[in-house]
Amino acid sequence: MQAMSAVIPLPDPAPRARDPRVAEREHQKLNKRLRRQVGQAIADFGMIEAGDKVMVCLSGGKDSYTLLDILLQLQKKAPVPFELVAVNLDQKQPGFPEHVLPEYLASIGVPYHIIEQDTYSVVSRVIPEGKTMCSLCSRMRRGSLYTYAEANGFTKIALGHHRDDMVATFFMNLFHHSKISGMPPKLRSDDGKHVVIRPLAYVREADIIDYATTRQFPIIPCNLCGSQENLQRKQVGLMMKQWEKDSPGRIEQISRALGDIRPSQLADPKLFDFMALGRRDDAQLPDAHAWLAGGDRQDDQEAIPPQGEGLG
Repeated sequence: MQAMSAVIPLPDPAPRARDPRVAEREHQKLNKRLRRQVGQAIADFGMIEAGDKVMVCLSGGKDSYTLLDILLQLQKKAPVPFELVAVNLDQKQPGFPEHVLPEYLASIGVPYHIIEQDTYSVVSRVIPEGKTMCSLCSRMRRGSLYTYAEANGFTKIALGHHRDDMVATFFMNLFHHSKISGMPPKLRSDDGKHVVIRPLAYVREADIIDYATTRQFPIIPCNLCGSQENLQRKQVGLMMKQWEKDSPGRIEQISRALGDIRPSQLADPKLFDFMALGRRDDAQLPDAHAWLAGGDRQDDQEAIPPQGEGLG
């Protein structure tokens, strides 16, 4: 008779306390990487010049907190002098903690201004319940910020969009608007009055999450549009996360590709002169109407001389 042995499960070992020195070294490495990436973006696209008065748009989210924090660090050692002012738009959302941003900005000694405008009521009234509010909300928010920037002499408007935002916008335009365009690191507003910069253009969202968590920024969630589950941008974000999980580094490759455009390898005649490519000097331009008609070619045949004629 064989003796039976009992298997007694052992308790899971208690998790080892993380060495705070290791955590601090990792944070310093991350901080250095973000400063380098933001500094590189500023240099690559000429985002900030001597004497600039930069309006840093602060929403209370992780991205804009990180943007302001890194710009403040770079400002101390920048090769040119520039001014930073944090500006927040209080959209009068119910339950919005109005005290959080002023207290935080005062604690770090940053000049700031709070714009008060009840865009929440307008958006809630105009957009049917359950529909996406982001488009109208962003337009109204942009208008308020632009108006304030013009009235107060700001030369640059800094937004907190990061690398993943820029890649997601590219796919949003590709999938839903049938165009290849994105969110540039630097642009001039449609009215020509403002220059918008995105210094986080090279920064991964995952790094921003880690940085904001370590820095313990007082995050204010957006309950106006962030809670809507069926946003197209969220679907694109899920697609990108799955890609990154299956093929690490893919989003970085796409981001790099957005900075290496080959017009001759696409199909936009406004960007590349396909008509001139390989065209003989004596060839006439194609008649689009005739090609689209696709009908009687008798006139064309009469214009072609019989074989042997016109060759000598």
